[in-house]
Amino acid sequence: MQRISILGATGSIGDSTLSLIEQHPERFSVLALSAANRMEKLARLCIKFRPQVVAVPDDERRDQLLQQLPSGIAPDILTGTEGLVQIAVLNEVDSVVSAIVGAAGLLPTLAAAQGGKRLLLANKEALVVGGPLLTREAVKQGALLLPLDSEHNALFQCMPGEACGKLSEHGIKTLWLTASGGPFLNRELSTLSAVTPEQACAHPNWVMGRKISVDSATMMNKGLEIIEARWLFDCPVDNIQVVIHPQSVIHSMVEYIDGSFLAQLGNPDMRTPIAHALAYPDRISSGVTTLDPLTLSSLSFMAPDMSRFACLALARQALARGHAACIVLNAANEIAVEAFLESRILFTDIEHVVQETLQKVNLKDPESLEEVLYLDALARKNATTWIANAKAVGR
Repeated sequence: MQRISILGATGSIGDSTLSLIEQHPERFSVLALSAANRMEKLARLCIKFRPQVVAVPDDERRDQLLQQLPSGIAPDILTGTEGLVQIAVLNEVDSVVSAIVGAAGLLPTLAAAQGGKRLLLANKEALVVGGPLLTREAVKQGALLLPLDSEHNALFQCMPGEACGKLSEHGIKTLWLTASGGPFLNRELSTLSAVTPEQACAHPNWVMGRKISVDSATMMNKGLEIIEARWLFDCPVDNIQVVIHPQSVIHSMVEYIDGSFLAQLGNPDMRTPIAHALAYPDRISSGVTTLDPLTLSSLSFMAPDMSRFACLALARQALARGHAACIVLNAANEIAVEAFLESRILFTDIEHVVQETLQKVNLKDPESLEEVLYLDALARKNATTWIANAKAVGR
């Protein structure tokens, strides 16, 4: 029986993970859950899955959760970042699902790696921000990193399990990340400034949270995935390529030196990569409708247009500049996306916030977790200032 802690249980990744746990009660059980909001939903999950421990952000949400729980359901309730860290390192936990959105997932994810846990990573920002710190601790403590992102999980499935960090030894030439192109792939560039948060969150293929949906629309999501792949597979950035594949049938490809391409195909449903990671190295049923190749009329591919997807170009540039630039890129993007979702800036302002912040923040690579957190906070402050100034001048 694999005992699981889910960081970010009320989001879409949490939903899919819990669906699989419910399908396979003989293999998995829930030991701990966390949620930043939606206490009513968290209470329902506590009633259904009976976790021993729950983590919430603060005392206010703790009280909200207690009001929703019936008598007889009394998990230990922890608060704050310390609570998240605690449920990531519980002695009884075998696997930690890291599904918190944004850099907020760094500390508990790092703690899980330091605790030598089996770590299922959906929080790409932990690798973007933590980079060498996270991978170094995972190696040192013997933690197993298993990707939940559909693209990185696809890459992982298309290479030998021992190939991570030794790609060239296994004849791997290039990692190809596929991208749908999002909802604005064919929209006139001149109209992008007028798009609404609702339009940006309406992904044509995937059901995702609002932040990652906006990242998909700007293709910053794919830029962050390049950085994630660099650290997850220890792969040089020049050997990671992005191709737009609007059908979202091929989730990524691995190119070998003999000319072979191995690709992972499937319907766009996050239960597939989560099922793979939960059961690895075994296989389990996921409940996903099987892809019928006879119904595929065509599979198309195209190079991304960097004038349309400037955020993708910014991410590549940041990775080339170093770890510090990646931290700043991610922090500025989180601030910009939040502002866009709150209708405080235009969709096209997101790239400007990121670019301006990268230019203003000192990009000396951090040598410690404290320096990582300082740089993250400084970038957020600069991005917030840019947005406030832009609003003041009526940008």
